[in-house]
Amino acid sequence: MGTPDFAAVSLEALVKAGADIVGVFTKPDMPQGRKLKLTPSAVKVCALEHGLTVYQPKTLRDDETFELIKSLAPDMIIVAAYGKILPSNILDYPRLGCINVHGSLLPKYRGAAPIQRAIIDGERETGVTIMYMAEGIDTGDMLAKTVVPIEPNDDFEALHDKLAEAGAKLLVETVEDIENGRSKREKQDDLKSTYAAKIENADCELDFDDAALNVHNRIRGLSPFPLAVVSQDGRALKLVASEIADYFTPHKNPGEVMKCDAKNNRIEVACREGSVYITRVLPEGKGRMNSSDYINGRKIDLGDRLTRYSR
Repeated sequence: MGTPDFAAVSLEALVKAGADIVGVFTKPDMPQGRKLKLTPSAVKVCALEHGLTVYQPKTLRDDETFELIKSLAPDMIIVAAYGKILPSNILDYPRLGCINVHGSLLPKYRGAAPIQRAIIDGERETGVTIMYMAEGIDTGDMLAKTVVPIEPNDDFEALHDKLAEAGAKLLVETVEDIENGRSKREKQDDLKSTYAAKIENADCELDFDDAALNVHNRIRGLSPFPLAVVSQDGRALKLVASEIADYFTPHKNPGEVMKCDAKNNRIEVACREGSVYITRVLPEGKGRMNSSDYINGRKIDLGDRLTRYSR
């Protein structure tokens, strides 16, 4: 059971490992693009490529879905970023349990956005936890963990891809351990838990009245989507990529453009402490572009102010 790319990597690994997959559950096709064309999930695409049967129930809480699962008679249900909560009757059904591939080192970062939150918070490492599923949000007993370092300029996409690969490898190993009776359960320490809430619009509203490191972490944690956003003369300017320019120098006017360097693809912006280079942007009504193109198009200049954007 899974939906996005993160889950598709795990499905691909299970197929290559020779797992007997009796069914693949994913969310219904969603409208995308300007024409709102119905588009299958990454998991559905992967499943169909391997000739697997795909199910897309709108809900898991009706008798029809439960009867379907009973007819498939799975020994184990594996969940990765499915986007639906499993009710107790499904959680309790498989003889080997329901296990989940979660993109953090539990009990830290339980919840919907563990990868983004870890970057935004400035963590230097994260990882993947394979866990038994329980009725609470990511509260089940842990089976295995793998640590993945967070590099200084990793954005959400880069870290997501590393975690997806690490999680898929760990999943295959863990499934084999469960099948062969080698797995060990470890309870989570609830006192050490943190919650990674879903990314909301307010999380994307960037304020340069902060330390440069915090500004950089928020930009990369929200890239390539949904992207941090600021206001430039009342227009939304989304920030796709950044680098630390200076960590420590205090500035009286956070958000002021200190330098426009088209040659080196840099817009230097003052923070409360230090400054950042903005290297890639998404202007309102335009496509993504390097900062050098934005400068050369005379869309930004020395002394401009980038302020908090409120929707």
